[in-house]
Amino acid sequence: MSNESRLKNHINCQNCGINQLCLPYTLDDSSMDKLDSIIERKRPYQRGETLFRANDPLISLYAVRSGSLKSYMLNDAGEMQITAFHLPGDLIGFSSIGQEHYQGFAEALETSMVCEIPYNNLELLSGQVPSLRRQIMRLMSDEINADKRLLGLVTSRSAEARVATFLMELSSRFHKRGFSSTEYRLSMTRSEIGNYLGLTVETVSRLLGKFQKEQLIEVNGRFVKLLDSSRICEIAGLSPVPCQLKQA
Repeated sequence: MSNESRLKNHINCQNCGINQLCLPYTLDDSSMDKLDSIIERKRPYQRGETLFRANDPLISLYAVRSGSLKSYMLNDAGEMQITAFHLPGDLIGFSSIGQEHYQGFAEALETSMVCEIPYNNLELLSGQVPSLRRQIMRLMSDEINADKRLLGLVTSRSAEARVATFLMELSSRFHKRGFSSTEYRLSMTRSEIGNYLGLTVETVSRLLGKFQKEQLIEVNGRFVKLLDSSRICEIAGLSPVPCQLKQA
């Protein structure tokens, strides 16, 4: 038996620890089995490997099982603009459905496993399973709202507020995945964070250093520990109540 076959036999939607964030959420066992039958699980992607490139035909959507990835576009000058960081449970490729070809690039930030979902099969199955169709619509809505939040963040917020918001959004996302909300590893570089937030790498490094000096965070390489989430939320302009919950 090949390694891919062994992987397929041992991993399925039912035993996936993050299926409540992904397409299987709200599906009954029968529907989940149907979805599982069309999913392809292949070898890990290493840092720098791409899932797809801009203008490639839309073949599949991708659900992140482990690791992390980034989505980005290139402008006419060939400069990169990072549009999203993807964690386990996230789906990649929704923005490409309308044009039937990928609108940008998706690249692994570290060793990552994904579930590849052939789009034609998913489209057919969603027509047969209303709860799957509703979940797809919900996830697409979440992606639209995330894009709107990013636009508002980079156009109307101070550099300090952008970095604080980034730290707290990661905190919330890790919490939803059952990980610590106050201690986590940044798989993206300072340069990639700056690109995403519309800041220079020097500004990101300076502000992380400032937050550490003020004892709001503790930084050790790529590891970050949030020491005062309420104050970080205040800087970000976020409600203090969710901040208190994230520390729990």
